[in-house]
Amino acid sequence: MTLQQSLAFALIGATVIAFIWGRWRYDLIALAALAAGMALGLIPVKAAFDGFANDIVIIIASALVLSAAVARSGFVDMVMAPLLPKLKDERSQVPVLAGATAVLSMATKNVGALALMMPSALQIAKRTGVSPGRLLMPMAFASLVGGLAVLVGTSPNIIVSEVRQEALGEPFKMFDFLPVGGILTLIAIAYLTVGYRLLPRSRQAAIDVDAALAAKAYVTEVAVPDDWSFHANTVGALKKAADGAVSVIAILRGRKRLESPHSNLKIHPGDILLLEGEQQELNQLIVAAKLRLSDADRPVAMSEPTDEVRVVEAVIGGESDLIGESARSLTLSHVHGVNLLGVSRSGHRMTGRLATIRLRAGDILVLQGSEQSLPAALQALGLLPLAEREVRLGGVRHALLPVIILAVAMALVATGVVPVAGGFFGAAVLVVACGALRMREAYAALEAPVLVLVAALIPVSDTVQKTGGADLIASWLSGAFHGLPPIATLTAMMAVAMAATPFLNNAATVLIAAPIGMGVAQRLGLSPDPFLMAVAVGAGCDFLTPVGHQCNTLVLGPGGYRFGDYARLGAPLTILILLVAPWLIAWFWPFTG
Repeated sequence: MTLQQSLAFALIGATVIAFIWGRWRYDLIALAALAAGMALGLIPVKAAFDGFANDIVIIIASALVLSAAVARSGFVDMVMAPLLPKLKDERSQVPVLAGATAVLSMATKNVGALALMMPSALQIAKRTGVSPGRLLMPMAFASLVGGLAVLVGTSPNIIVSEVRQEALGEPFKMFDFLPVGGILTLIAIAYLTVGYRLLPRSRQAAIDVDAALAAKAYVTEVAVPDDWSFHANTVGALKKAADGAVSVIAILRGRKRLESPHSNLKIHPGDILLLEGEQQELNQLIVAAKLRLSDADRPVAMSEPTDEVRVVEAVIGGESDLIGESARSLTLSHVHGVNLLGVSRSGHRMTGRLATIRLRAGDILVLQGSEQSLPAALQALGLLPLAEREVRLGGVRHALLPVIILAVAMALVATGVVPVAGGFFGAAVLVVACGALRMREAYAALEAPVLVLVAALIPVSDTVQKTGGADLIASWLSGAFHGLPPIATLTAMMAVAMAATPFLNNAATVLIAAPIGMGVAQRLGLSPDPFLMAVAVGAGCDFLTPVGHQCNTLVLGPGGYRFGDYARLGAPLTILILLVAPWLIAWFWPFTG
């Protein structure tokens, strides 16, 4: 072993120990490892930051933006809406929600697919009295296996494809992962349909600040358009469309005021409706029923052409000039350039028009204004923004545009017309340029810690290969596995990736293990493809901990899970994958060839 190899192993070893210790953030550890690699002379300074321009980072970032655009479009809500009311108990809810999440993970990045489906799952759980913990973990595990089926479904697939490109001159194609990943997805869904019973039946979910604030009931004012057409234009039909989560507390018709309207009352074009409900339910109903927020029609003054309209949530402070006043008396729109879209007041039902409600300290307001004018307006009015939360209430959605752009991009990449990075980057730019996603939302969709982690670890992991360390480890492993059936070596390689992922993060695992797997295959005279596939599957299947993948972490709080709950449901699935996946890989990706 040379000095350079020893230093490379020491750097990787120290990085792994820091990951396992968990004292510092993953992205900080990766950046520190990058700096140490430069200081030790293992990473040339000119090449140290190449990882930030690597195709891997571009593809992951673009996939996150596209996932956010699909989420913003409401397309998933529209597709799932007819089905959700029919899911009466957890026996039907688990397979449908897990299956839908898995399928969605094949079109968008798995963490984005899970984020799209979680609101529907929480809404169903609340409506039917089912514990969210019985639904969310099966959905998280389904998103992991579903992401294995396509190139852009999960980071390990993207990284493995790039490793193959650098080593063999050709990456894996979009649907090369589908035969193995698709079958594993079906097996996992079948297991989760029964296995969810291993989870605790009732567990108190952790409620964060955002969730607590989102649970506030708002009163908002909407206008019924003159050309309005709804499948049944009654108050009852409108309530049914919101699954009973939104109340029509009054209808203003000309000079008439109809308090607590009966369910059979007809809604006429031109009516003003006062709706009460939580933010998410209000938003879904306004968009689905094609209603129009009254004050949202007022133009918002823009200080610059590049300015954007924002909707934020703020609380009235004790010294605010709004106390005892109304939006009309203070002429919020003309003087401060903001529109009042909703009011929340704990313990009190407000039946007056928004513009005439006398406001109190502690009221939570939903305000619309330009990005430039809102901060000054909040300060002048004595309002306190709530944890920088941006509220989505009404607004135009491009229901099909992001889905069409994503489908076209996947088709172009799958047919080889454009490379993966170029195709998905172009699609991400297009959804922003077409207005399906704002730049602020696109930036918010980028998971900076994950992107920095991957970009910093690319040159760090390269040190093992460039110093000959990967070949050295491959030599040791090939010696240890010499004489064993290839399927045993493949299974061992997958098991190593599975074991390392909870400690290293799945992206880091692939960056380190993929070159070693290729080296083992070459020394044993076998094709490297099955070993790359084994690393991708192993790194993408952490079912034992909440920290190995973002999907598992995402459901930890809302599901009320404890650390051991993951192994309770995930250990049998891990064993099942480890027993089945190597044989599937060997079948579709032979050892010779």
